[in-house]
Amino acid sequence: MAEWLVEEGIGEHRALLVDSGRVMAAKLHWPGELHAGLEARAKLVAKPSGGRRGMARLENGEEVLVDHLPPELSEGTGISLTITRAPVAERGRFKRATGRFLAVGKLARSGQAPFPEGRRVRRFPAGLWEDVWSAASGGTIDFPSGQIIVCPTPAMTLIDVDGPDKTVQTAIASVAAVAQAINWFDLGGSIGIDFPTVEAKADRKAVDAALDEALDSWPHERTSMNGFGFVQIVARLEGPSLLHRFQSSRVGACARMALRSAEMVEGTGPVLLLTIHPALKAKLKPDWLAELARRTGKEVRIETSPGLALEAPHAQLVSS
Repeated sequence: MAEWLVEEGIGEHRALLVDSGRVMAAKLHWPGELHAGLEARAKLVAKPSGGRRGMARLENGEEVLVDHLPPELSEGTGISLTITRAPVAERGRFKRATGRFLAVGKLARSGQAPFPEGRRVRRFPAGLWEDVWSAASGGTIDFPSGQIIVCPTPAMTLIDVDGPDKTVQTAIASVAAVAQAINWFDLGGSIGIDFPTVEAKADRKAVDAALDEALDSWPHERTSMNGFGFVQIVARLEGPSLLHRFQSSRVGACARMALRSAEMVEGTGPVLLLTIHPALKAKLKPDWLAELARRTGKEVRIETSPGLALEAPHAQLVSS
């Protein structure tokens, strides 16, 4: 039976839906950020007279686009709202969080958690998070006869199906990888899939049927495949996908992964030596390093090496 596992890391919390040792879906949350379902207090700072939409400023200074406002509500009013979509940083722009009006002046409750209900674990089974993280970092997933490349753009997330044979068999074979990318990378919003061109109508229907089966449990709407092999999917977007994280905050994502690697290191020695690319060092907050020392019970030492890739930290226990 599939089960959500939650790993509360340093600087980020991770969740995996695992079934018989296989990852079915993944989610990621950076503590301190807004998330869908969070309820918060805010002040209405901009709203057209008689309008139902406006902008509110939270107590921490973040601005949220709010809908379902009572038409008679005026600027300066204190309100409570529910976050419906966390802010998303995209290439060339920043999309503010969106929210829905709850009430005037009432204290907000805590709202729902950023993850589904799951079992807290100290660490995931070996290799599972690493597989998801590596795939998201590269934006690619292989399938038996090719590869899909997934790229977020300001308009939509694009999935390109690539293979040596531009045939309906390649298109159908790629569907499992497409579904895997959607669930592993926590995709939402508008998604475009560029399959190989499939000319025969019966073959296009076969691809559509494969998509129906693969995405049956995922709430969405989609178009049928057109004559150019393109399919568009629309689903609820609640926040940045794992791909958005790497596109807008790759150094920060790699710094958090470096801390995870250090926390999981095994062996003997009183000193935990973490060697990283120099760009990561500025992202390691003092309280994160203090938490790493607390969790491992070791003295933490950071060294840098320009020859290391951002994605390739090295952690080891040493005598001094």
